[in-house]
Amino acid sequence: MAITRDDVLKALSTVTVDRGGTTLPASGRLSQVVIDPGNRVMFSILIDPSEAERFEPVRREAEGRVLALPGVSSVLASLTAERGASGPAPGAPRQSGGPVAPPRPGSAPGNAQGNAQGNAQGNALPGVRHIVAVASGKGGVGKSTTACNLALALSAQGLRVGLLDADIYGPSVPKLLGLSGKPRVIEGKTLEPLQAYGLKAMSIGLLIEPESAMIWRGPMVQSAITQMLRDVAWGALDVLVVDMPPGTGDAQLTMAQATPLSGAVIVSTPQDLALIDARRGVTMFRKVSVPILGVIENMATFICPNCGHASAIFGHGGARHEAERLEVPFLGEIPLTMAIRETSDAGRPVVATDPDGPQAKVYSEIARKLWGNLTGAPAGRAAPKIVIE
Repeated sequence: MAITRDDVLKALSTVTVDRGGTTLPASGRLSQVVIDPGNRVMFSILIDPSEAERFEPVRREAEGRVLALPGVSSVLASLTAERGASGPAPGAPRQSGGPVAPPRPGSAPGNAQGNAQGNAQGNALPGVRHIVAVASGKGGVGKSTTACNLALALSAQGLRVGLLDADIYGPSVPKLLGLSGKPRVIEGKTLEPLQAYGLKAMSIGLLIEPESAMIWRGPMVQSAITQMLRDVAWGALDVLVVDMPPGTGDAQLTMAQATPLSGAVIVSTPQDLALIDARRGVTMFRKVSVPILGVIENMATFICPNCGHASAIFGHGGARHEAERLEVPFLGEIPLTMAIRETSDAGRPVVATDPDGPQAKVYSEIARKLWGNLTGAPAGRAAPKIVIE
């Protein structure tokens, strides 16, 4: 059954936003309603940040009313806010920002220490100790492959790990992990993550057809990212690795500002063209007081599969020097090898399928450094053994 915009607006007209009975469509707060070919409905509600707590029940009611329509497969609704301190004026032009969460404890504009504490402690996901963003200033630097193998390397060191594919326009995690099928709804609108190689994983690529084009505007992307983060039964995790979209736009700011990030990892190739964009990524996270846990140089050298000779196709050492200049940790270099490419394309990541191989050892060493920078302690939950002589 086809769902129309009028059907959605009619359902939303039963939702009121104030004591005077103003309906959501009449309030001037409702964004454009988007309905994709799979009958997934997406919209956002414009609020002032101070109204987040009051409007959360409105958001939930709006989702419920639309989800009750015959034929609707799912609903993505979010609260969005203007950039700037003033509250929304119904009927006035607005510029939407990211999904809004209640203020974080200790956070205040211009207070970097308070914001960093908020990112790490406030608005946290139940059961998730740390959320780490793996980001890049541009696409094509191997960020998703790095995020996937880094998550597997952390898991191999005894940690409980999840992997969230937040790259809405170019989801790669299903391909990298060899995942197919749709997540199961286990309670209300909560999704059960799929599992592969010991990881819990979620991606928009698991919710749409493989060849579907995600022609979504900013608020819909922000809403999808927020709901994949918060409406998934992640359970108890030591770390949730987030494969970020490339660049420094609205989607990235949504994750940085509305998510309790413990820190970010920047992936870059060695050449100057990529490093220019990597700097922008570092700058963005610093502006929202998210700690930089380290920089990774990917495709550092090409290793010939026949003779083993190493060639610096994209240059060498650029990311290390940039990390030193920016005074952030350097986590290590990942070579450009046939093994990494072939296993990634096959959905059999090299860290999982060849854990004792040279490529897996590189990722494992980076994972150890990352966990140490994150917690100040080595990875693993096993208690020390007591030896009696």
